[in-house]
Amino acid sequence: MNDTPGWASPGSAPEGPEGQESAPPSDQQSGRPSDSGTQWSQKQPPAGQWTAPTRQSPGQTPPPPPPGPGAPGPTGWNAPTTHPGGYGGAPGGWGTGWGGPPPAAKPGIIPLRPLGVGEILDGAVSTMRTHWRTVLGISLAVAVVVEIITVLVQGLLLDSADTDAIGDPDASFDEVSRALGDSMTASSVVYAVSLIGTVIATALLTTVVSRAILGKSVTPGEAWRDALPRVPRLFGLILLMLVVVVGTVVIGALPGIAVAAAGGATAAGVALAIVGVFAGLAVAIWLGVRFSLAPPALMLEKQGVKQALSRSVKLVRGSWWRVFGIQLLGTIISNILAMIVIVPFALIGAAFGEGGINGFVTNSGVSYGWTYLIISGIGAVIGYMITFPITAGVSVLLYVDQRIRREALDLELARAAGLQDYGTTGTTPGS
Repeated sequence: MNDTPGWASPGSAPEGPEGQESAPPSDQQSGRPSDSGTQWSQKQPPAGQWTAPTRQSPGQTPPPPPPGPGAPGPTGWNAPTTHPGGYGGAPGGWGTGWGGPPPAAKPGIIPLRPLGVGEILDGAVSTMRTHWRTVLGISLAVAVVVEIITVLVQGLLLDSADTDAIGDPDASFDEVSRALGDSMTASSVVYAVSLIGTVIATALLTTVVSRAILGKSVTPGEAWRDALPRVPRLFGLILLMLVVVVGTVVIGALPGIAVAAAGGATAAGVALAIVGVFAGLAVAIWLGVRFSLAPPALMLEKQGVKQALSRSVKLVRGSWWRVFGIQLLGTIISNILAMIVIVPFALIGAAFGEGGINGFVTNSGVSYGWTYLIISGIGAVIGYMITFPITAGVSVLLYVDQRIRREALDLELARAAGLQDYGTTGTTPGS
């Protein structure tokens, strides 16, 4: 039996009161045929050749025999017929002839049904193409601010620091320590700025993609006003996820570090630490994928950090490999496209820099001069304009796809898009 309301499997017996089947007629209960009406012969024709008995008038031509298998007949199944409100292409039916269900409604960048991998990636690109002013405006603004701070930090801090001591075997311990400290400080600032920019861009682009699904546009100002109240919680969520991931790797390495620090088994401690790092990294990846849909859940469902993490775990459950594969594929594609732009700008910047191309390739005599930093920064801005929309779009569309599969979100999306008759005229929601 199908659980769909209003549907029963063909051939189901009608049910009586309280779910009991209707009792057979009294004449069938007694085991004797009824004395009134037409009586059936004890000898019936073979199966497949039976026809209902009819009364014939004298001189009337007997009815023709039934058509054989595959022969055309008035009510045969050899070709579909068109019936109002049923199968065969009429309104409310499924497609034309036996072509399957009708195409799903598509008010925006995706059809309102479970999505394939290609449709998720295409939806992210379609958002850039359809709403390019808003998407590129947000990405450009965030990328420019991030790169200006990055160039200033690298140019003012790293260029004045003696970083050559890191690879110099003749450098003293103090020189190496000072160079490592300066490099780690600059790298930490650059990473923090990039993280802030990524969080802000993700928050704004999540709003843009969610509106694009409904076929609606949004300006950068509207996206900012809609996302701003959720940005602090999104920062907290991202930081918590980073702490969990990094903490898992560190915890995996702690046994080996403890063994090595105890002395007497340094080699065994190092080996145990390496194994622990890989084990912790595997667990960190597993946790990262389980929590990967928390940012769109927090932004679109307006929930807290804890509730968003729980929602992500629920949506990913049973689909871990699919979620992991799609997000990995989206990350690889976006980074490849970004590198196609970034690498030529880096080479051009090195060519005009102090070390030249030879110094850039051999990693000798490379100086973080302003020429190199500015030119490579321009390439990084263009790269951000590619990676921000694709990664945010894939994350949001994957979240929407999981909710369509598990919670029939397509019904709510259709109502929000103004499709009043969606789900009642031959469509199959959530399938």
